[in-house]
Amino acid sequence: MQAYEYINNLIPPLKLSDKTGMALAWMEEIRTDVLPVIDKGVFLGLIKEERIFEVNNPDTLIADIEPSNPQCWVFSDKHIYDVLRVSSEQKSNIVAVLDRDSNYLGVVTMEDSIAAFADSLSIKSQGSVVILSISMTDYSLSEISRIIESDNAKVLSSFITTDPLDDSKIKLTLKLDQTELRHIKATLERFGYKVIDHYQEESGVSSEEDRIGNLLRFLDI
Repeated sequence: MQAYEYINNLIPPLKLSDKTGMALAWMEEIRTDVLPVIDKGVFLGLIKEERIFEVNNPDTLIADIEPSNPQCWVFSDKHIYDVLRVSSEQKSNIVAVLDRDSNYLGVVTMEDSIAAFADSLSIKSQGSVVILSISMTDYSLSEISRIIESDNAKVLSSFITTDPLDDSKIKLTLKLDQTELRHIKATLERFGYKVIDHYQEESGVSSEEDRIGNLLRFLDI
């Protein structure tokens, strides 16, 4: 799940010697509104379609436009989640990927990142999601899994985020292989775990839109 595995080779970088007219043609061809800018293998930032329209001259060199989002990048060995994080922080649909010598390797799109992360979290699998609020000192995934397995269910994947309401606690999100949560929820609460949210999936094949919605709920974003 490292960033370099999801580089989209269909998105070309712009060089400083390229003209804005060519940049717009590329954007139209590959259906994007933003492209990376590099100089001698060094990532400089992003050029957005709206900025080119402001210039309104197809012969203007990319060198004459200051790129935005120079920090919109991750190292190639970072997890795909870091791509999602940077994409969200920079409000960009693409994130540049650099090697450890800061050489530009390509970009990863938000769409590819979400699809890859959804696969890793078993979002496509039928089941349910349970979110617990616990102290970090009390966190033991093996213990929680044992409790859940006592109700003939299994933890397919897990995810930890900070609890915005309490700095001393974390929110543990669990994807389970069972759609029926009533007994599992009761068992967890009997062992002292606080269930703050849960989501039961309906049977049947989920659409792509449902799949993305499930992921966002899973991540609580």
